[in-house]
Amino acid sequence: MQFENIYFLGIGGIGMSALARYFLHEGCAVAGYDRTPTPLTAELEAEGAAIHYTDDIGLIPAPFRDPRTTMVVYTPAIPAEHGELRYFTQEGFRIEKRSQMLGHLSAGKYVMAVAGTHGKTTTSTLVAWLNRALTGGGSAFLGGISKNFGGNLVLGDGPRLAVEADEFDRSFLRLWPDVAVITSADADHLDIYGTHEAVREAFAQFAGQIRPGGSLILKKGVDLNIDNPGITRYRYAFDEPCDFYARNVTLLAGGHYRYDIVTPDGVIAGCTLGIPGWVNVENSVAAAAMVWCAARAEGVPLDPDRLREGLAAFSGVKRRFEFWVNTPRQVYMDDYAHHPRELTAALTSVRKMFPGRRITALFQPHLYTRTRDLYKEFAEALSHADEVVLLPIYPAREEPIPGIASEIIAERIAVPCRIVERERLADEVAAMPTDVVVSFGAGNIDACCRELAERLGRKS
Repeated sequence: MQFENIYFLGIGGIGMSALARYFLHEGCAVAGYDRTPTPLTAELEAEGAAIHYTDDIGLIPAPFRDPRTTMVVYTPAIPAEHGELRYFTQEGFRIEKRSQMLGHLSAGKYVMAVAGTHGKTTTSTLVAWLNRALTGGGSAFLGGISKNFGGNLVLGDGPRLAVEADEFDRSFLRLWPDVAVITSADADHLDIYGTHEAVREAFAQFAGQIRPGGSLILKKGVDLNIDNPGITRYRYAFDEPCDFYARNVTLLAGGHYRYDIVTPDGVIAGCTLGIPGWVNVENSVAAAAMVWCAARAEGVPLDPDRLREGLAAFSGVKRRFEFWVNTPRQVYMDDYAHHPRELTAALTSVRKMFPGRRITALFQPHLYTRTRDLYKEFAEALSHADEVVLLPIYPAREEPIPGIASEIIAERIAVPCRIVERERLADEVAAMPTDVVVSFGAGNIDACCRELAERLGRKS
């Protein structure tokens, strides 16, 4: 790329920060704006990025004000009226969305893209880890912080590139994968799409962009009208017979599982996954299917021993079924789930992991529009817990919508429920009789994790 400076609008986002790290690694000067400082922006600053937190063109470093040497990358979460975005547009800078840049960087790679309204971060991170375990190389742009790699950017030898294909703002339609997984196509981002059918059409279009000779691995039960005759299609599931699935699934101590993975070539017996939860067993089947397709495309057999070793050594992703306290008397976990289907899957997993124990769910709704569109489904999902604590809605990029607040979820939940301010959450939960506590949300509820862990840990 001919630009020596890369400026990021929304640099603190999980996907944007991975791109920023890539360009820092490539020797470019990197700067950017975000709304608030976070641990992730602090890490970027320590790595050499110049970041500010006020929308002010006067804060843009002087070297980044020359359109001949600077390219601008922005996240769709940045509003069109943003002052710095308007400045760069008016001054004739080359401006691209994050997804466009990711499309450029995937050129010449064997692209392994994981899409879905939930499950894609853990699955794509596991694909990246299995690529390393099986080939010793592989690169990745991830939507979460991998505990194995210690970040969201993986740089390695070889053509394999694992990416999380984000459906928000139809970003994933900038990708042309060689193999793709679709974990789900539920109603979400209806502020962008309008209808569930439009969401499904976008996922079908994404599948239509798989390169000729490539493969689609589609979750069993997800039905899309896909027009791409040049690819091979497979189905995967947790434990329902199809092309790829788990069988002989046995629950072990601490919520981990032992299982066999059935593939079109045969059975990979005696697998265990390094992280707990049945939903992650399902994610591991999808990841195994993806690396199976990659090995097949490369003309080499999949090594079952290395696959088993990779699955067992997988440490997971921060904020995905992340244990903070795990004792016989008290458990505290944190998870990124922010869609009703994700909440249902997570709470069902927790119930299987800790049978007979009392589950308290802490949930911060994310976005007014998502709450407006799915409040009934949220209430139904959260009713799988024994008790619920709700926080006020985290607005992110949105302005309030009259009549839309956490109360419309709370009044429909079928188990005891209360609403508390985030600043009071740790005090409130510490005073409750708790057993298994799980916090959920894509906003800033994770800022409470450390204090919650300290307070709940004292009970154990």
